[in-house]
Amino acid sequence: MIRHIVLHRFRADVPDTERAAIYADLAALKSVVPGYLTISSGPNISPEGLHQGYTDAFAIDFVDAAARDAYLVHPAHKAAGSRLVAALEGERNGLIVFDIEV
Repeated sequence: MIRHIVLHRFRADVPDTERAAIYADLAALKSVVPGYLTISSGPNISPEGLHQGYTDAFAIDFVDAAARDAYLVHPAHKAAGSRLVAALEGERNGLIVFDIEV
């Protein structure tokens, strides 16, 4: 299984309704990307203070690397990703993507 982890910083002016809509767009990809298992998302709640300015995150689990790769090039992912990037501080510089095998 592949866990696709995205840490990001929403701009302060992005309302909670838009944040929820972005996560809903990402969750909806499950119905069009075979092998997309689940998504978890939300703000950082760690008490450690080591977030380095990244305030929110989501993680998507895929059955394997092929499913993750299909997601990456899917037009619906590109649309959801563009919406996310437009809502971030520094746009694309406001996120980190990290994948691990679990």
